[in-house]
Amino acid sequence: MSKVIALANQKGGVGKTTTAINLAASLAVLEKKVLLIDADPQANATSGIGFDLRKIENSIYECLIDGVDPHEVVLKSETKGMDLIPSHIDLVGAEIEMLNLENREMVLKNVIEKIKDDYDYVLIDCSPSLGLLTLNALTAADSVMIPVQCEYFALEGLGKLLNTIKMIQNRLNQDLEIEGFLLTMYDARLRLSNQVVEEVRTHFEDMVFETIIQRNIKLSEAPSYGKPVVLYDASSKGALSYLNLARELLQNNEVEEVVE
Repeated sequence: MSKVIALANQKGGVGKTTTAINLAASLAVLEKKVLLIDADPQANATSGIGFDLRKIENSIYECLIDGVDPHEVVLKSETKGMDLIPSHIDLVGAEIEMLNLENREMVLKNVIEKIKDDYDYVLIDCSPSLGLLTLNALTAADSVMIPVQCEYFALEGLGKLLNTIKMIQNRLNQDLEIEGFLLTMYDARLRLSNQVVEEVRTHFEDMVFETIIQRNIKLSEAPSYGKPVVLYDASSKGALSYLNLARELLQNNEVEEVVE
């Protein structure tokens, strides 16, 4: 059975797209069939796995606004088992165009319903905002993963995001769960990083992933080569961190399936 996970945080620069790309690739390496949906107009997830934005003919925009079948938009990535529905700068206008649609919060859910059964996991890279596109992603998702950077303003804005999630649970998607908080950009040498880890774990307890994503040069370099870090340098700390995260995610979900 397929699981849809949105990666969301309205704060930019928290490692959301990095996580979307590298978690998707790591799940594929672990022999899961994965679809990554780039729902961010900046299209960093699309370019980050090697696609030229100038050559994208159809994107998630055409699926949302023109009703194009998502199967016609899917691109095969270099990572075996990992597909992409790309983004495009046109997506900037999608929120305005969707305002007049009936059930406008459900548009992305209807797109995903057509294709999700082809995959084990569908990951949605959300834009850094709490606009209509992010609401669509959270309405379509089974769960939400929240990247939190190990820096001073880590918890700033999280309250607003959690209120939005609660509103969506009450009105649009009562089955939406928090998959977990993921600590990113960790630097063991900095006392501040360790303080943030302690603070987030104190606040959210077992909702925080055990895996912590460390700052890593290879992780930063990989997108400029259009590759997930597991293809760019499989032995790097960044690659190992995301493989550990993928294993933890699978372990958590396998346990839930057994309980059911």
